[in-house]
Amino acid sequence: MGVVGMEKSEIYYWRSIAIEMAEKVQKAIAPLVGKEEAGEIIKMGADGTPTKLIDLVAEDETINVLENTGRPVTLISEEIGYLKIGEKEDSEHKIIFVVDPLDGTTNAIKSIPFYGISIAIAEYDSTDVLPSLNDVKMGFVKNFATNDIYEALRGHGAYLNGERIKPSKQESLEESSMGAFIYGTKFPKIDNICRIIRRMRILGSVALELSYVANGAYDAFMDLRGNLRVVDIAASKLIVEEAGGIVTTEKGEPLNGLLNVKERTSLIAAGNRQLHQEIMKALEVI
Repeated sequence: MGVVGMEKSEIYYWRSIAIEMAEKVQKAIAPLVGKEEAGEIIKMGADGTPTKLIDLVAEDETINVLENTGRPVTLISEEIGYLKIGEKEDSEHKIIFVVDPLDGTTNAIKSIPFYGISIAIAEYDSTDVLPSLNDVKMGFVKNFATNDIYEALRGHGAYLNGERIKPSKQESLEESSMGAFIYGTKFPKIDNICRIIRRMRILGSVALELSYVANGAYDAFMDLRGNLRVVDIAASKLIVEEAGGIVTTEKGEPLNGLLNVKERTSLIAAGNRQLHQEIMKALEVI
């Protein structure tokens, strides 16, 4: 059960840290869920968007968990940007946690039960210039409202609450249920899809909705704004792919953005290649 460059003991260790992080962030934000003060804007985040109180509490707890490991690690997160923690690492392999401490902030503030944490663990060689999505070795997404945990280890499949998951086999767009993020999208772009698709869902947490593709709760998911943060889908992209699904840009190209808070992308995910092709045709990409 090895991932290149990472010993089995390291995999277990960093997995335990990710699970602990999810639990502690969940506990830290619990008193703020459904409270008006949770939405108070505290500052501007490193990604250029406002940081709300509940986001700050979640990120502070994320940093605490990593600092308490006593080990060198880098955190990439939308509020703080890029943070090196611990002593300088001598090893040629470096560990990066790419974390969205609270995905679905508005849902949490309004007490809509669809919000959680996204944690991707990347390992990269110090000779690399910048790490990218291809360097992500483990992914974890937890729905704080249901306690469901989706996770994946590169090369070893995807799991929901410890059970192996597979994506939908639905190949017909007309019979599909699709999740989408369409706020800010030019509607003519997706008008054809909306005419064809059987069901459309907009739930407000990209990391969780992408994870829904991994276990077939959604047949597909798309975000065509070109403004989706790569760090937000670093974990769930791996989860979908390890389950057997397809994730590309809206042009059908491989999605391998750099792991930084400024990097943006579009995204089309589907449970299988045939459905992915049907979506691309409906968007008149192919």
